[in-house]
Amino acid sequence: MTTKTYDVVIVGSGISGSIVAYELGRQGKKVLILEAGQAVPVDRSGYMQTFYKANAKTPESPYPPTTQNPNASTPTNPLGLPDPAKENVPRYTVLQINAWRKPDQCYFTYPPQALGLKGDSPDALFAFASSYERIGGGTTWHWLGTSLRHFTHDFVLKTMYDQGVDWPGGDTFYQALVPYYEKATREIGVAGDAQAWSKIYTQFGMTSGGPNYAYPMPAIVESLVDKAFDVSPVTSLTVDGIPLYSTSTPQGRNSLPGDRRQCAGNTNCIPICPIQAKYDATVTLANALQTGNVDIVYCCVASNVRLDPTSDAVTGIDYITYADHLGPATGTGTAVGSIYVLAAHAIETPKLLLMSNKNAKFPKGVANSSGQVGRNLMDHVMYLAWGLAKDPVYAFRGPLSSSGFESVRDGAFRSKRAAYRIEIGNEGWQWAVGDPTTTLADFVFGQNGSQLNGDSVNEQGQALRFNPALPPNSTLFGKQLVDTLNAIYVRQIRLGYLIEQLPDPKNRVELSETETDHLGLPRPLVTYRLSSDYERNAFVSAKEVSTEIFKAMGATEYTKAPPPPVLYGTADEVTATNFQYQGTNFKFYGAGHIVGTYCMGTEKSNSVLNSRQQSWDHGNLYMVGSGVFPTIATGNPTLTIAALAFQAADNILKDLGGY
Repeated sequence: MTTKTYDVVIVGSGISGSIVAYELGRQGKKVLILEAGQAVPVDRSGYMQTFYKANAKTPESPYPPTTQNPNASTPTNPLGLPDPAKENVPRYTVLQINAWRKPDQCYFTYPPQALGLKGDSPDALFAFASSYERIGGGTTWHWLGTSLRHFTHDFVLKTMYDQGVDWPGGDTFYQALVPYYEKATREIGVAGDAQAWSKIYTQFGMTSGGPNYAYPMPAIVESLVDKAFDVSPVTSLTVDGIPLYSTSTPQGRNSLPGDRRQCAGNTNCIPICPIQAKYDATVTLANALQTGNVDIVYCCVASNVRLDPTSDAVTGIDYITYADHLGPATGTGTAVGSIYVLAAHAIETPKLLLMSNKNAKFPKGVANSSGQVGRNLMDHVMYLAWGLAKDPVYAFRGPLSSSGFESVRDGAFRSKRAAYRIEIGNEGWQWAVGDPTTTLADFVFGQNGSQLNGDSVNEQGQALRFNPALPPNSTLFGKQLVDTLNAIYVRQIRLGYLIEQLPDPKNRVELSETETDHLGLPRPLVTYRLSSDYERNAFVSAKEVSTEIFKAMGATEYTKAPPPPVLYGTADEVTATNFQYQGTNFKFYGAGHIVGTYCMGTEKSNSVLNSRQQSWDHGNLYMVGSGVFPTIATGNPTLTIAALAFQAADNILKDLGGY
């Protein structure tokens, strides 16, 4: 066991764990953080070098452990993905999505699919499409920086629209969260346009955060891509009767020099800001450590939550240590405190609770008398649309996204289909087709992966030919190649629809009975479906709205329909995220917003936590992070995660007698 007893033991050093540690440390409380991953480097240039050299510029590519080894590729493992069974702290990456049925390449395991089920069935299973980090500072290393509040109706989805569930306390929950939203905005250092957002808040009947609210910094200057969408033909459109107009996006990056550098306009915010203009949780973690009251132990994997058999109180967190990611375990121990906080994200937190199943009164795992631990796994499932603007907009300049269509995030339509916000991308077709490399390879090697080097058909069935003067699959060089690429790259535009997903108890995280990591701990067994027409109807709407927007701005749409889903359970099963609905083939992408799995609720029987983010079963156990969300709502979750962490810290201080 550790020789020191702490006031609070926290598992995880991401944004929620770091905020709780900082708030408690500032109040003189003694705090220990257990972090499974490697330490925060003094100099992040090593991460940058890894990113530069990575073949695939994925959200995880700069960070340890290594996500791919092309030199180790084989016909069955072309990306050279590492075997999670040989890693001490494996984590899920987007490169593993199409390897979802291969346990020697994918950290997640999945239940067997019923033979013959197609992607149009509500019972069809899919690969989970979002990833996370297991390193010091957590997933904010690779977040985009978007810092949005939820709207009041997001907290009362059941009451307003008879969908999903309400948050505990309903619309009063938002009012209680307002001061914590403001603290979170200051901690992250959000750049935003308060006047523009007062219009949004007024539209949705929200008074808090209105005309008198000021962001810490002015908004990031809008890009030329943003301006191309902010034209009267587009802003004259409506979606389900709601006016469509763009708004600058509040974001956690410096628009002015300060404690961090001013944003220099790099478009690789996901996966890494090269100059740390973008906030990440290492900022708050460093502040917590500087209080002198917070300790952190890296390479320390929590393996069990101990309980007092009489009182059901948590008495310690067992852990395993290691020195090298591929090496043997170096020791074990137990961290002891008065209060315990699990902040290990929406996959690893339920995994830890479910692993803690040796307590006689809680055989299904700690905090799981309701059977709800691991259930209601959600994400913003994304629809992507892309095209070429009629005039140059000079993509790849500015943050990855600096504005979006927020005005259509709420309305009466939510009784029939999911809401979405529409993100305007500055990164051209990087996400959509893998540019700039895909188009370059097309015209150098005579390929047509981008649909620009030959005849193609977009999702609307429209025949496309970028340059009729060129024969299909042309191979170009010299001035002709340069001129062709220049005519393409400067006109690329992209829209992303972040579609809310309803809580579904069948979407869940469990423990694999067969697969473990190198430390012998079970890996997550993930069941994931798009089971509701509520979400699927939003894909239909997104497709229609994209076409209207591109047409209004005079752009040529190149959105490509994916192939139909193959039969599941057969030898040729490859479909991971394709589905069919109302006769149309769709592909969904992950937004990186992993939500649910230890939700707050109104009573012990239907939730894991009360509205204080405190376990119903164990009074000295709290949980923070995106896993507490009863619904995913319509905004990117990080600002709400931070606000809830500040609120939880106040509740913990009250329990410790600090307030």
